[in-house]
Amino acid sequence: MDSTDPEAVLLACVPQRRHRLPFHGIRPGARRERPPASLESDPAVRSVTVPPRPGKDVVDPLLAEHPGARLIVHGDDADLAAVVLRLLRRSALGTEVAYLPVDRRSAAAASWGVPVSPAAAARLARTGAARPEPLVRDDNGGVLVGRGEIPDLYGEAYCDATRVFRGRVPRLVVDAGPDGVRIRGGRGVTAAQGRAIQIGTTGATPVRDGEPHPREIRRWAWYRHTEPWNPVLPG
Repeated sequence: MDSTDPEAVLLACVPQRRHRLPFHGIRPGARRERPPASLESDPAVRSVTVPPRPGKDVVDPLLAEHPGARLIVHGDDADLAAVVLRLLRRSALGTEVAYLPVDRRSAAAASWGVPVSPAAAARLARTGAARPEPLVRDDNGGVLVGRGEIPDLYGEAYCDATRVFRGRVPRLVVDAGPDGVRIRGGRGVTAAQGRAIQIGTTGATPVRDGEPHPREIRRWAWYRHTEPWNPVLPG
């Protein structure tokens, strides 16, 4: 990398519109709007304001302009997933990716041990080491970096050789993380962990990292991709 190039590119994803409540200000859990000042003022970091769910038109030019630079995603889990999905499609999963979660309840942060404190997350993003970790994707062209959910589900599912449920369950929760896919136990659901979960149903709508799938599905799978991604994580 040329000495004038940034070491990292900060993608500051535009926040969703916040909801205000009469007499009580901003609804609890609202997104933090700005990245930490320590990153925005860092001369080795180029800060770019981008729309939510950055895709090809945003990520590809940055990869071309700053080859080898670390990407720092300031946004929610779906924003992080959008960037990782673009890296997958570009065959660029070796790119280092750091995460600054805007929501303290981030499932991805919890799964990967990323701090939710802005200051701590910023320190990790700049000084932490990246390492190859399992990437979870689905058979409908998406990836999962935090949590997947399918509510009001009737059907059957297996995690590798373990039957997770059969019949009707109020919801199925799947976490992505260092061990691949992890199924949370619940009413009618057996906890399991493995390489993949395969689901057959009469009809359901999966939710990936907080984003509902646009169509009802009858079959769905989350599984460990053959190639890892390269997140920046605590030691």
